[in-house]
Amino acid sequence: MIKIGDKAPDFTLRGSDKSQVSLKDFSGKNVVLLFYPAAFTGVCTKELCMMRDGLAEYERLDAQILAISVDSLFTLAQWKMDQGFNFPMLSDFNKTVSKKYDVLYKEFVFEMKGVSKRSAFVIDKTGIVRYAEVLENAGEMPNFEAVKNTLESLN
Repeated sequence: MIKIGDKAPDFTLRGSDKSQVSLKDFSGKNVVLLFYPAAFTGVCTKELCMMRDGLAEYERLDAQILAISVDSLFTLAQWKMDQGFNFPMLSDFNKTVSKKYDVLYKEFVFEMKGVSKRSAFVIDKTGIVRYAEVLENAGEMPNFEAVKNTLESLN
């Protein structure tokens, strides 16, 4: 399990635009790393629309939002277009990053296995985890006030 003070595991994933995106690409910038269960679902849409609508505040806090799910990059491309998401949507289709961050459900709804848990991590400019929240209940939202407070403390 990833804990506050740990070095964030680096990764490279394909984005919804088919480009490769690595955590190390954002060295020198704070990162809000969000894992979520599934595109086109109610709570996930609400969460990422909140991030989309609040992007200016995260930019003010010198933070880059990265959103990760096990959905295919093709699914993410359509969802991003439909919702106008304005941050990278990354496909962890092979579940490698979700395993590194220990955020996979053994079993999700309808007997689906290997779905990412709703999680939020704040990674500072040097790659250290400064906030970590992994939710067992996919119907709950991360504590975004705590995320913002953590970012404030880093600036």
